[in-house]
Amino acid sequence: MSIESDLRKDGIEVTEKLDTLKINSIARNVSVKLCETFPEFNLNQNELFIKLSRLNMYKAKMPEGMAEANYFYKNTSIYFNEHIQDEDLEEFAIHECIHYLQEVKDKRNYLIRMGLCDYTEFKVYGLGLNEAAVQLMASKVNGIPKEYVKYFGISFETISPSYYPLECCLVNQMAYITGEDVLFESTLNSNDKFKETFSNLTSPKTFMTVQNAIDDILNSEEEIIKLNNRIATIDDRNRKVDGMLEKIDELRSEISLTFMRTQNLIISSYFDKAFNSISNLEEVENYRRKLYTFKDYLGCTEGYTFFNDYYVNKMMDLEKKYNAIENGEVETAIKVISKKENIFVSIFKAIKKLILGEGSKENINE
Repeated sequence: MSIESDLRKDGIEVTEKLDTLKINSIARNVSVKLCETFPEFNLNQNELFIKLSRLNMYKAKMPEGMAEANYFYKNTSIYFNEHIQDEDLEEFAIHECIHYLQEVKDKRNYLIRMGLCDYTEFKVYGLGLNEAAVQLMASKVNGIPKEYVKYFGISFETISPSYYPLECCLVNQMAYITGEDVLFESTLNSNDKFKETFSNLTSPKTFMTVQNAIDDILNSEEEIIKLNNRIATIDDRNRKVDGMLEKIDELRSEISLTFMRTQNLIISSYFDKAFNSISNLEEVENYRRKLYTFKDYLGCTEGYTFFNDYYVNKMMDLEKKYNAIENGEVETAIKVISKKENIFVSIFKAIKKLILGEGSKENINE
């Protein structure tokens, strides 16, 4: 299939090719920002610029609901929605430039891997995971501030309020467990370090379940966009439209349910395993802090209590472990918790502070 056929299939109609001067300007600025945002990766700014300047870039008409920019690996090109102003192209280019840097091709020029996404099997795995990871990187590069949003009844704080917000929320939870550097290094260099680290801290089965769930959410969102676009072409309300609206409601419910189940799995899988490995008082305190801080990464629906209940139960278990370790004459070389709070008082203090769907959440998107 030709590139033109691929583009038509996706509803993309080229209207303008960007000139070399504009491409070089975008390549230079993106290279600088990537190096400044991720100094720990020791990126070479000049090499990045040379590589990115080889990209072809176009403006095009695109279907409603499609991403504002798209990278096509078959012809090493980025396509921008024609309504994007020239001064804003760079912001949208960052996500697509990262995709270009991620790609791994075989000798026949077939794509076999892109970051966290594997194309070598009959089914593509990790597409949603990779898109979210790249978007989190792009949001950091663009300096997007955190914002409270609401999608499909789920409220949360994110640095990606407009693109893959639910997927980014879940991947951000995973990164909280592994560390952002591990996530972004694997995303940029297309390796399995993130997968292996998350699997070791939870389990390989948990990783696969979470990865598949994020793919399912992405696929359902894309199906909703297609249905809405079809509805927009029909003038009169009829049975067919009613059926599509009913399907959209089903997909919305599935997305919400999948998200909450996946979030709860991440919580329980990691913190259950981490709890079992606690062996000294310092680790008791580190565990308490890490579990408490997870509240900042939650997506919450009305009536959501899983995290509160889990936290309370784990604090009770933690007190028992604390007492057992303390009475067992742990090695004095380990730094002991300086101030022994009454654990039960701490529980209720912490719960009071939990921000689960509270407060003035501005810019809420239904």
